[in-house]
Amino acid sequence: MGRLTSLRRRKGKTKIETSYTISSLSPQQATPARLLQLVRGHWAIENRLHWVRDVTFDDDRCQVRTGAAPQVMAALRNTVIGLFRLTGVRNIAAALRTLAGSPPRALALVTSHNTTFTAITK
Repeated sequence: MGRLTSLRRRKGKTKIETSYTISSLSPQQATPARLLQLVRGHWAIENRLHWVRDVTFDDDRCQVRTGAAPQVMAALRNTVIGLFRLTGVRNIAAALRTLAGSPPRALALVTSHNTTFTAITK
């Protein structure tokens, strides 16, 4: 078990946050540096994937809630994000806007062997 205390400064105000972690690491393995690395790794995933899903795809307001549809929609969103990342896209929202008006170019993203987004959108 570990405790992480973080100090955040925003708009002139300081906020101290304390969070606790539970780990299967032994006490020798669970050094402060290792626990911090694991926590930062978790937030890197959260910020890279979940934030994109929440903000760009407005995932939290999705009203698909019955049967397998929620898992299917999540899989489709994750696939789109993965394809964009594989082709070098840094701004997912801009890429979605670029392809929104051109279904053939969007389909080319899935079927093409080109490795860059720029090659697909030309």
